[in-house]
Amino acid sequence: MGDLSFAAVLSAFWLTIQLALFSAVGALVLGTIIAVMRVSPVRVLQMLGTWYVNTFRNTPLTLLMVFGILGATYTLGINLAPSSINDNNFRWAVVMLSVYHAAFVCEALRSGVNTVPAGQAEAARAMGLTFGQTMSQVILPQAFRGAIAPLGSTLIALIKNTTVAAVIGNQEAAGLMSETVENQGSSIGIFLIFALGFVILTLPLGLLFTSMSRRLVVKR
Repeated sequence: MGDLSFAAVLSAFWLTIQLALFSAVGALVLGTIIAVMRVSPVRVLQMLGTWYVNTFRNTPLTLLMVFGILGATYTLGINLAPSSINDNNFRWAVVMLSVYHAAFVCEALRSGVNTVPAGQAEAARAMGLTFGQTMSQVILPQAFRGAIAPLGSTLIALIKNTTVAAVIGNQEAAGLMSETVENQGSSIGIFLIFALGFVILTLPLGLLFTSMSRRLVVKR
């Protein structure tokens, strides 16, 4: 690689943003399902949800990334994009980022569920609502409002953790920085460029979620 160009930096951060967006959606959907399982009255679902959180929250993300390529792709033959190595790496990165951060989304939502008075669930059951209806119409809407701050922290952590995708060949921001340092030598300028990029991505989100958590807090 030659000199570090502005276009190359933009391209790398655009890939970082794509990784973060797709992974955030996946983590939110999966994490919501796991959270519902953890508060479910069905004991087996509670145990499965607890197992998921304890397993993936305590598994290094780097190990999950490597498993996606070495274990799933090359050993088990599970190729998410047979026609392109780069696409396969990107999709496995999204899957593993989603799976990993879903455990944290689950715990954030569970903390939000705990802010909802138990009387509301009891009132919903008294009205004849099923568990699914109670969760979707009464509990989860309030839980999301109560969990805005921890969900925001999880999203910011996810954005920073996209750097781990570099270990499986994704040319996002961390991958480009690593390649640039390898070819040009380390310098404080290169570090500052990429550090500033991540500050630009995460600082506004932190301010936004802080503001939202104050405006959307459930009044008691």
